[in-house]
Amino acid sequence: NEAGIPMIIQGNEIEGVSYIGSDNYQASKDMCAHLLKEHGVKNIIFFAGTRESYDSELRLNAVRDCLRENHCEDYLKEVYYTNWENAEAENYINKLRMSGEELPDAFICANDGLAMATCVALFNNGYDVPRDVLVTGFDYIEDSKIFDPSIASVDQCFTEMGEATVRLWRKLLDGAERGISDVIPCKFVPGDSCGCHDFRDSDRLRRQRGREAFSHRSETTYFNRKLDIIDSTILSCLTYLELKDNLNRLLTNDHVFEGDSFHVLLEPNFGLSIYDSNIKMQTDRYSKNVEVLYSTEDGKVFKDELFPSHDLVPGRDPSGPNHLYIMLPLHDEDSAYGYLVFRDCIDKLMNHFLHTYYTRMSLAFEKFRHALTLDHINKRLLDLMGRDPLTHVNNRMAFEDKEKYLQSQINSNPDVKFAIAMFDVNNLKMVNDSQGHEAGDEYLLRACHLICNVYKHSPVYRIGGDEFVAVLTGEDYEKRDERLIKINEMMSPYSETLPLPSDYVSIACGMAAYDSNSDISAADVFKRADEAMYKDKAEKKS
Repeated sequence: NEAGIPMIIQGNEIEGVSYIGSDNYQASKDMCAHLLKEHGVKNIIFFAGTRESYDSELRLNAVRDCLRENHCEDYLKEVYYTNWENAEAENYINKLRMSGEELPDAFICANDGLAMATCVALFNNGYDVPRDVLVTGFDYIEDSKIFDPSIASVDQCFTEMGEATVRLWRKLLDGAERGISDVIPCKFVPGDSCGCHDFRDSDRLRRQRGREAFSHRSETTYFNRKLDIIDSTILSCLTYLELKDNLNRLLTNDHVFEGDSFHVLLEPNFGLSIYDSNIKMQTDRYSKNVEVLYSTEDGKVFKDELFPSHDLVPGRDPSGPNHLYIMLPLHDEDSAYGYLVFRDCIDKLMNHFLHTYYTRMSLAFEKFRHALTLDHINKRLLDLMGRDPLTHVNNRMAFEDKEKYLQSQINSNPDVKFAIAMFDVNNLKMVNDSQGHEAGDEYLLRACHLICNVYKHSPVYRIGGDEFVAVLTGEDYEKRDERLIKINEMMSPYSETLPLPSDYVSIACGMAAYDSNSDISAADVFKRADEAMYKDKAEKKS
């Protein structure tokens, strides 16, 4: 509205915005008057929604006003708030039966769902509708028309509302002032549940629905299977790139439901925000360019990776025939992920498939994004937890995990090949005491660099103040004896004479290879390497 785009809303009115609505109030009064005059009702219980519901309270006030105008306000015996929960209506009926109290003449329900639940509860307790009590609803939904008994209800006349919306839209396009509104009369439709059996042919409608049930069930089965496949395709992906590739492949191979004109467009920051919490999603608009995850118009694939969002639909021919496009937003609360575009699909609107489709798709994208974000955070936390802050090699916690992995390898494969090299940095206390801890840290870094340079193909761990471990596999394992000779050749001769040279590095080294004949655990290899290291330390000091 602020952008100057004509807008019409249905439901609650907003100042300055054009509105289309239906007159719930008068139709509710007509329904109440029908019960009074045609059926002699004198005892009414009203099943309301919530106290905060505008629609429910409007319908309740209409009933009260009708009773007051007919000088019988006391006919309304109770207002029971169900919070729009059908089970609450059922619980009320069950308690009423248990109490032994008489039924009212009529239950007036704030919507058809409550009315049908009320009828079911009454039948379950041995009562008959409408013989023992009348029941009315509101909304005139399809299920209430074929329900037994058909529910006396208020038709909000959505077809007429749609026609009025088009007339209102034309006025706005012709320059009419924004904020103009139109309210369509509703009409009360009597039915079996109020005793008016001859008012409509409910049996014919039930037979028609019975004939349609098979094809609808088959269509629903395929639709639900397709949604499950979309869910599993999205949620099984481990990266954003994999998501784009897999979902595009799925829709390319199977788009029977979506049709030859269907588009999935994502915000360019959707993928980036997974890996960086500082990158935020749009909340009040779409980005200038959106990412094309999948797009076909009249069966022609749109091949560009980005598309200007102000054009709305990739590949659309403005000079071509008119089509009905339906844009469905993908979002998590106020964060916009992108949008879907369907074309010419009134049938999918009528059976609520579109609503279910985009809701499931949006939820799948939301779960995918949150799962990958948490996985990324967990990996970073694990990396930080397993990283030594001074040397940036792995720490003791990481080595303990590695030791468990080595043990699992020993358990499953007795012929596994690995060795453990132990290192203890000589003279660290002397350096700390004589030159300070900064010099000691620099000394540790030189020692660590030496170990890493020699054992380039093996993970190195700092497991103590001056202790390091390398787990040797592959080339480092095959050439383990050569590597041990090399590291000893590259270090300084052991010395306790101060001052030590600025490039001084002396390390005690010990190594042990896993022997399936003598080693039961990885700890056995570690122990032998540790013993060899202390033997080397003693020899270097002597």
